[in-house]
Amino acid sequence: MNIGIDDELNSLLRIIIKESNDHNYWADHESCDLFQTARYCGGYDSIENAFTFSYYDIKNIEWWFQITLDEIDKILNGEIQQIKIRQPD
Repeated sequence: MNIGIDDELNSLLRIIIKESNDHNYWADHESCDLFQTARYCGGYDSIENAFTFSYYDIKNIEWWFQITLDEIDKILNGEIQQIKIRQPD
């Protein structure tokens, strides 16, 4: 399933890039819940080389997704407008 990039996620991604767009920086600041909003909770996972997030839909059902630093740049530039989400394992 895919979801569109909403303002809440867009704001989180802008914070991430403003902080740093370097993998090594984020690997040193690894945290599973560094970013928390009403619908999103996540952080950087150096094993995955990506930010991993939980997303809570309107029914408060949890979904998972990952976004790399390259994908964040593409989202913020408008090249990617949706992300793939999946149910937790």
